[in-house]
Amino acid sequence: LTSTEIQFISIGILNTNIVAIQLSVKRARSTIATGSVETDTDDELETGTTGAVLTTTVKNYVREPVERIEKYILEYIHFCTQHVKKTAQTRIQLAKAQMAEFKALEDFEQIATPAQWNIHFILKPKVKIWSTKNKNYQLLSKRVQLDMPPKIIDKVDFSFKIDESIISQYEAQAMYNQMRQITKDFRTQAMTLYVQSAARENEILSNETNGIIERFPQENDDGFNAEPGYAAFKQYHELREKRMKLEIEQSLYFLFEQRVESETNNPEEEIIAPTLIPNIQLTEEEHQLLKWGPKFIFNDPKTAARRRLTELATLKRKIEKCFLRKKVSPGRPLQQFIVELDVLLQMLHNISTTSKNLNRNLDKSLVIGNKMNQNDIIELINSQASQSQVLNGVKVKKKKNYGRLVKRLKHKFKLANVILQKSDKSKVFHLGKVEDYCKKSKEYMEQTQAYKCLGKEDPLPGYIQKTNKYLLDLRLAKWITQKQYELLSTKPNEVELAHLYYLPKAHKPGTPLRPIISGLKHPTIKISKFLDDLLKPLFDKMAQETTVTLGFELVKKLKKWSILNMNGNTIFCTIDVVDLYTMIPQVEGVLSLKKMLDCLKLKKVDNLKIETIIRLSRFVMKNNYFSYDG
Repeated sequence: LTSTEIQFISIGILNTNIVAIQLSVKRARSTIATGSVETDTDDELETGTTGAVLTTTVKNYVREPVERIEKYILEYIHFCTQHVKKTAQTRIQLAKAQMAEFKALEDFEQIATPAQWNIHFILKPKVKIWSTKNKNYQLLSKRVQLDMPPKIIDKVDFSFKIDESIISQYEAQAMYNQMRQITKDFRTQAMTLYVQSAARENEILSNETNGIIERFPQENDDGFNAEPGYAAFKQYHELREKRMKLEIEQSLYFLFEQRVESETNNPEEEIIAPTLIPNIQLTEEEHQLLKWGPKFIFNDPKTAARRRLTELATLKRKIEKCFLRKKVSPGRPLQQFIVELDVLLQMLHNISTTSKNLNRNLDKSLVIGNKMNQNDIIELINSQASQSQVLNGVKVKKKKNYGRLVKRLKHKFKLANVILQKSDKSKVFHLGKVEDYCKKSKEYMEQTQAYKCLGKEDPLPGYIQKTNKYLLDLRLAKWITQKQYELLSTKPNEVELAHLYYLPKAHKPGTPLRPIISGLKHPTIKISKFLDDLLKPLFDKMAQETTVTLGFELVKKLKKWSILNMNGNTIFCTIDVVDLYTMIPQVEGVLSLKKMLDCLKLKKVDNLKIETIIRLSRFVMKNNYFSYDG
């Protein structure tokens, strides 16, 4: 939710609480005044009719705040879905207008004279061009009104970096203000000229179109009666204008919605990026790069080359695993596929793909791949890449050097002692001070009392040996098979200690931290995954009646449940467990697991004894080491 939406609901709930308090005070006063309820010295209510009166009063008192909350939530939903309703209504109106226009055209075609039909064919493309130009002019006029210049003007920015180590901060800020003013003046003048040119184009085409319509044949010619044809054309043209007007209204509405959304997301967006954190002055390019968030990936051939071999090897291993699961050998075709994919990826990362023809022709080549071999596709990519360098004699605009921008940002963050992290829910970048992270981490560990510091002592070497010895003992005691032992045991060169990091919960007051322990190469990670694959299907089966995974499923279940259980006193609530991971005691966690398996009355799970599962679970939970801040 945006801050505006949260404020909307918060005000509603606050008003509800205030009204509830006021009601309770008024009722208490009226009760005392009328003497309908009496209390003794121990504040116990007397029995009889007075008890019934109080019960009704309390029931109504509880219900009224709930109704008010429902009202505010319904108003909020209505407020948030207005644009959906508006869009649907406009689409229906547009569809009806198109149907009426098409029917009028068919009627006109039936009774039009040859001269009228020829004029219609001459007029049709002109009206289409005029419709586009008129819509552009209307949109530009609205953009001026809403202060939303198009991208071609908005992206123009006059700014350069000022070395604040030489020039004072106040002098530098004055220069930045001058840059803003120059850019603002340019945008104003450019927008004025743009609107004037669009208005002139619209005026010329409008006059030309109106002239043809005014001279439309109305008199009988060569034995044909032109009057019905003229009347039919007039009706058809009126319906066409109505349809074009609806299209313009729809575009203007989308423009307005776009402005509202941009205002919500960027309430005070400036040309030169504001200082987000003290001691960091970001340029517009740097600010824009951060605004794009973690999902933005720029093309970096060097990074791609480093990752390509690793990711292709992972892909090959996964495909082989799928084949072997079906007891089929992948053989030579898989190797050939990986080689061809490797060549294609190299070519795609090393060439410019600015030309739309490259993507279009590459898609065609993939569709008719059975007729083209690997060399043909590579030849196509090379030819299109050379063509994309020069398009119609105009040199392709040089791309931004995002790699340099990233390095510059890293350097600035390091100097300012700042941490850049992905936020917990909204998945945007969050900038925070290192001191704040350290302080909150210390508070979290002291509050949970679930962590013990080992100092600089590295438990990893002993941990690897301990894990392998434990698995070997289980193997010798025939608790696990040789194959399972080989699957779960670890090699010293493949493992590293898990590490702790935090994701900021930017959507919560005070920005608390969510701890994440990353242990993808942890010594016990193989055992964890093995147990998870065994137990998760069993748990999902047990909890399917009390677990909801999809919003649509929740609505269906609530509808079914409400038929019998919903009444005037029903109140919905959500429950959140604070620090869930550390709240589960290790001993009780293992006992709960055993209880679940006992309920299922299973002696073995996938040929593994229940006792073995419990032992492995206990080992994983009790050997939970990680590193943090060295």
